[in-house]
Formats: sequence, C-alpha cells, structure tokens
Amino acid sequence: MLLNAIIEKDENGYFAYVPALSGCVSCGETYEEALTNIIEATELYIESLQENEKYTLLTKNSAIVPIEVQINA
Repeated sequence: MLLNAIIEKDENGYFAYVPALSGCVSCGETYEEALTNIIEATELYIESLQENEKYTLLTKNSAIVPIEVQINA
C-alpha cells in the first residue's frame, strides 16, 4: 500500500505524520529516524483498523500536489 507521509524539521528534530490516517504521527532526531518511525507507526495503526476501515483505506485515492500561490508582501 502506498501512503503519503509528511516529514517536517523543527527546532526539536523531525516530526512526521500520515494525512490519510488521523492521529498517525511520529518523530525522530534525524530525517531517517523519523521516516523509520512513521513507517512503524503506520503499520501499527493499520493493524488496529477494522476490516471495513482497511477496505476504505485500500480503495481511497489521493495525492499530495505542489501548488504555487502569490504572496503579497
């Protein structure tokens, strides 16, 4: 299954979350650690789902698309 994960750097390290899975978050001191941790968190999250929730997740299509916006300074 292919899901999108967002990893952001802040003053404490890296914060990761999966937008399609409400509340599925993790962190790490490095990018690689955050990535490993969010993969593990995602697998555990999916294990906890009911069969109908897994089916809904499997049949859902989404994408993260970069957009350009104008900022007036």
